[in-house]
Amino acid sequence: MIHVEHYKDSSMKIGNIEFDKYPLFLAPMEDVTDPSFRAACKKFGADMVYTEFVSADALIRNVESTERKLDINEEERPVVIQLYGREPEPIAEAAQKAAEAKPDIIDLNFGCPVKKVAGKGGGAGLLKDIPKLLEIVKAVVKAVNIPVTVKTRLGWDENNKIITTLAEQIQDCGAQALAIHGRTRSQMYTGEADWTLIGEVKNNPRIHIPIIGNGDVTTPERAKECFDKYGVDAVMIGRGSIGRPWIFEEIKYYLKTGELLEKKPFAYYLSIIKNCVEKNIEWLDEQRGITHSRRHLAASPLFKGIDNFKQTRIAMLRANTKEELFSILDSIEKEYNL
Repeated sequence: MIHVEHYKDSSMKIGNIEFDKYPLFLAPMEDVTDPSFRAACKKFGADMVYTEFVSADALIRNVESTERKLDINEEERPVVIQLYGREPEPIAEAAQKAAEAKPDIIDLNFGCPVKKVAGKGGGAGLLKDIPKLLEIVKAVVKAVNIPVTVKTRLGWDENNKIITTLAEQIQDCGAQALAIHGRTRSQMYTGEADWTLIGEVKNNPRIHIPIIGNGDVTTPERAKECFDKYGVDAVMIGRGSIGRPWIFEEIKYYLKTGELLEKKPFAYYLSIIKNCVEKNIEWLDEQRGITHSRRHLAASPLFKGIDNFKQTRIAMLRANTKEELFSILDSIEKEYNL
C-alpha cells in the first residue's frame, strides 16, 4: 500500500530545487513547448516546464533551429532542457553545450515513440538497448554539474514492460528523478496510459529519487487521483495542456479546494491564446510564429463543440498574417454567441 498521507506532508526535491506538494510539470512536446507557451503554463501554476526535445546531434553541429530551442527566459524557471540522441559521447557533448544556456536541469528522452526518432535508435528506441541507455545516463551525469533526469516509457512493447527494473538501474547511474509515461513504445499514444506500474516503481523501497507520472492527465479529478492512488511525487501534463495552458490553474485549484474552478468568459481564454501567438511572432517572425502556433489553435478545447465551426476552423488554420488570424479569432465570439 502506498503511504500517501506521509507523502503529502513532505516536499519533493530534484537537486537543490524544492517543490511544494502536488507539483505539476509541463511535459516536453515537439512544436508545442516553446518559450511563450512555457511562460503561459508557468503563469497558470506549472511548477516546472520542459523545452521541446533537442537533438544532440543537431546541437553539436550548430544547427540554428536546434540552437533556438535552448532559448530560456528567467520567468520560466525552473526550466528543463530535454535532449535525445543515440550515442553516449555526442549526447554528453550536447549536454555540456545545453548547460551553457543555464537550464536548471538536463533531461534525457528515452520515451519519444515516433519512427524518425525511435526507429533510428533514439528516444524510446533505446528501450531495446538498455546497456547503451544506461551508458548515456552515466556519460551525461559525468559531463555536467547540474541535475540530470530521465523520461521514458514502461518498455518497448506489451511483452517487455521493464520499467520496474530499469528505474533502479537509471537511479544507480546518477539520474536525480525519473518521469514515466504509462504506455509502451508500441502503443505510441493509443489506448489508455497504465499507471499501475508507475505506482509500483514509486512504491519500491529501493527507489529514493522522485518519480513523476505522465499519461492521460486531462482533468483536475484525474490529476488528484494519480497523486492519491499511485503516490507519485509529481504529475506531468502533456497533450492535455496543448492550447490550454490554464489547465494548471484548474488542477491547482481543485487540489487545494476539492472544487472545480469556475469557467471564465470565452474572451478571457482567447486573449491567452492570442498572447502566445504574439510572443511566437516576436520570437520567430510573423510567418513562422503563426505556423508554430497552429498546433495550439488546432488542439485547443476552446473551439471544440462549436456548431458549424468547420469552415472558420479551416480559415483560422490557414491564416498567414497576424491581422488575418486575429480578425478571424475576434469574430468567433460574436458570430457564435460565445
